[in-house]
Amino acid sequence: MLSNKTSYTTGLYSEFLARMYLRIHGYRILKSRYITGKKTGRAEIDIIAKHKNTIVFIEVKCRKNISAAWEAITPAQSVRLRRAAETYLINNKWTGDARFDVIIVCGHKIYWAKNAI
Repeated sequence: MLSNKTSYTTGLYSEFLARMYLRIHGYRILKSRYITGKKTGRAEIDIIAKHKNTIVFIEVKCRKNISAAWEAITPAQSVRLRRAAETYLINNKWTGDARFDVIIVCGHKIYWAKNAI
């Protein structure tokens, strides 16, 4: 984690690292920080990417350890993320596959869990 940074800037930096990591692995970034609208009961999706015929919704967490990152993804947040993803898929008339991944940034290491949520 970055020292002397706010959690907001640390989050932005972690999302930047995650986007670069995804690009290196052949993913095309479609959206960053996707929000369906205020007071909609939906969450912000950190990254929406495409790989082949799959849209991937990615939640990025930056924590001191992996356990803390997983604990930060609550069941309520998972429901809000799914609703936001459904809205994106409907608005974009997507008919291909979709999944949720989690990218965890711990210090200088990146952990990528596919089909995680």
